Amino acid sequence: MIQALFIMGGLGAVIGIVLAAASKIFYVYVDPKILSIEDALPGANCGGCGLPGCSANAEAIAAGKAAPDSCVAAGPDVAVTIAAILGVSVEAKEPDIARPGCTYGVQDADLKYIYDGLNDCRAAALLNGGMKVCSIGCLGLGTCAVACPFDAIIMGPQGLPIVDEEKCTGCGTCERVCPKNIINLSSVTRRILKEYTLEDCTTPCQRACPAGINIKEYIRQITLGDYEKSIQVIKERLPFPGVIGRICPRPCEDQCRRQYVDEPVAIDALKCFVADYERENNTRVQPFKAPDTGRRVAVIGGGMEGLSTAFFTARLGHEVTVFEATDKLGGLLRNAIARERLPMEVLDWDIKGILDMGVDAKTRKVMGRDITVDSLLTDGFGAVFTASGGWDSRTMRQTGPTAEQPLPDITLLLDVLNSGRGEQPKIECKNNVVIEGGGRLAFDAARICLNSGAKNLTIVFRETRDQIPVDDNDIKTLEKEGVKTIFNVGINRLMGEGNHLTELEYMEIDTDSRQVIPAQTLIVAAGRFPELVFTKRKEEEPTEPDADLAGALRWEAVEPYKKFPQTNQTGLFAQGDAITDYSAAVKAIGAGRRGAASIHSLMYGISLYLPENTVNPQAVIQNIDHIENVAPLTRRIMPLANAVELAAGNELEKGFSEETARCEADRCLQCGLICYKQSSAEKIA
Repeated sequence: MIQALFIMGGLGAVIGIVLAAASKIFYVYVDPKILSIEDALPGANCGGCGLPGCSANAEAIAAGKAAPDSCVAAGPDVAVTIAAILGVSVEAKEPDIARPGCTYGVQDADLKYIYDGLNDCRAAALLNGGMKVCSIGCLGLGTCAVACPFDAIIMGPQGLPIVDEEKCTGCGTCERVCPKNIINLSSVTRRILKEYTLEDCTTPCQRACPAGINIKEYIRQITLGDYEKSIQVIKERLPFPGVIGRICPRPCEDQCRRQYVDEPVAIDALKCFVADYERENNTRVQPFKAPDTGRRVAVIGGGMEGLSTAFFTARLGHEVTVFEATDKLGGLLRNAIARERLPMEVLDWDIKGILDMGVDAKTRKVMGRDITVDSLLTDGFGAVFTASGGWDSRTMRQTGPTAEQPLPDITLLLDVLNSGRGEQPKIECKNNVVIEGGGRLAFDAARICLNSGAKNLTIVFRETRDQIPVDDNDIKTLEKEGVKTIFNVGINRLMGEGNHLTELEYMEIDTDSRQVIPAQTLIVAAGRFPELVFTKRKEEEPTEPDADLAGALRWEAVEPYKKFPQTNQTGLFAQGDAITDYSAAVKAIGAGRRGAASIHSLMYGISLYLPENTVNPQAVIQNIDHIENVAPLTRRIMPLANAVELAAGNELEKGFSEETARCEADRCLQCGLICYKQSSAEKIA
């Protein structure tokens, strides 16, 4: 017995030693932060976060690869708890909803594929492409509905997915399994930030619209008699429907497929109809808005671009204040367009809609005099966006010969060339001067700057040396006077302290290499000041502060991302950029949305670079060059006022009646990428 006890005791000791050694050898450390996060999660292991279970999600949150509110099965209290564990805060999160993006289902396709027993969209896409010629069309096999962990998707009678918004949690499972990019998450923020790609089912009119309006949808709502929904669709991308419905140059109608049969749909007149319906019935309709973020943004300029920027920025959830130099908002539209084309009550109604979105406006505030970039950033604004215009706006405001400088130490080349002439004020240049562009005139400006005190002067051109029509002797003469000339570069970032410019960064266009140089004065060879987003400099910036500006707030400024097709270009006033006020109001609205998207992205540290497959006028995209089986229908013509009516102060265009609008809306073919609505009476069996 005693021997057995010794044996058992020895065996136990050996086992204990082995286990102790194993625990040292095979010990796995688990971060207590991960354990705390996992304990806070509900433990549903639904996979809605896109990861295999709550443990994986906890690890991703702790590593900063997932947000504290990434769990779709948990409520906001869980996100707050996890944020506290991480030592961060959570802003209000708007819901993401899955939204199908295909127009016609399998049943309506002219050309169908045999799936050979396949019941999964991903397998069908790999084998034989799809249900019809359109390479983007929905395959209709319901993989998204099967994959949805919350049973929020069913396949409708047309063979297209239908989303139950009450059940949808925005987990993104359907988006991940769809091989055709048909179903995507949608929210106010996503829709404002989105640029159309080659994978999206866009229509020719939508692609041609500078604002990117979902034209076929707002026309479809007119056919249904839901005019309020129609105006809401328009305002997703256009805060000035009444104005643009009257003055737009209508590039969308040039691309309308209806012209292959008879005439384009009167797209702009239909926009005007629903805009007038809203105003005449005094029923203000607004698009959806994201939850408040608590962030403040200042917009300089109350013209079309500035107000559009403010509108979209407010919809992104930010608190926006517009600062306008004159006593009224509206910019050039108040004086540049005849009243019979654009009555002021229409302009004022659209502007009031922007203010009702939560935008504050302060008039008679001149940038550079009453407010500065430095003062606004110091007052707590997270970003300052400049849409101050230039020579055109100054002429409209009748400011006389005054050389305005709304941006820190940035001057128009025209003011430098006129320096000291007649009543023109004399421009004083600081030690380090940079002139951007201007061709031969840049050399004239350089001599003026040298005579007014400049010590170090640099001229930068976007063009190569061969593209600049100047004599080599002129360049050599200026070089002897200390003027440096750099070709084939674009200025892409400005830096300053207080209300003064200190440095700028330029990038070589061919090599993408960047160089920072001192700059206390920047002269731009354009008729307008650049659109810039000013934010506070990051603390980790290595550049030494200017000793003369000790204690001043340090800022940097970058331009918004480019319009199309200039998205791959960099630098101020690149080819295709506006060098004077915009040639069409709808283009200024498109620039305003890009400005708002850039502001939002910069404040949240999101890259401004866009996908390479972004749609632009030069993109190769599926389309058609004729249509079949569509019965001709005459376009409705807008009735015009006669001379007596015009003399009485009436508008030139009288607008559509409801009956006329419904008839014209019925002419819309409700196009998809290559599909369109055929006439049932004419369709060949």
